[in-house]
Amino acid sequence: MRLTSFLPSLLPSLLPSRLPCHLPRRASALLPALVMLLVALLVAALLPRPAAASDMPSYDLTLDNGKLIPEVLEVKAGEKFVIQLHNAGNTPAEFESNSLRKEKVLAPGVKSFVVIHPLRAGSYDFFDDFHLPDARGKVVAE
Repeated sequence: MRLTSFLPSLLPSLLPSRLPCHLPRRASALLPALVMLLVALLVAALLPRPAAASDMPSYDLTLDNGKLIPEVLEVKAGEKFVIQLHNAGNTPAEFESNSLRKEKVLAPGVKSFVVIHPLRAGSYDFFDDFHLPDARGKVVAE
C-alpha cells in the first residue's frame, strides 16, 4: 500500500472534530507532501549531531610574515581538535600540511580555523607556503 493512498483515510482521525473532514481537492493534493515534509523534519531533529568546533580542544597559531607562533603545537593523541589561525602579518599567508592533509589561505588580518581529526602519536609538519623556507612548524601528538 502506498503512503499517499493510506494518508487520506487516516486524515479524518487526525484532524480535530471541529474541522471539516473533507478538504478542497487542491488542499488534499498537497497533504501527502506536507506529511512527508513533517516526517523528514522530525527525523532530522532526532538524528545525533556532530560535535561543534567550539566543543573541541582549540590551539592558537599566529602567522606573522614568515613567523609561526608557536612553532610547536602539543596536542593529545587520539582526540579531534581545532587550530585557530590568525594572519597577523601584512601579506597573505598559507597554512599547509601534507601530513595533516590541510591547506588554508589567509589574507592579511584574517582569522580562520582548521579541524584536525584524531592523530596517532607522532610529529606532523606544517608550514606557511608563502614564506618558505623559514616558516615551518609541527604538531606533536602525545
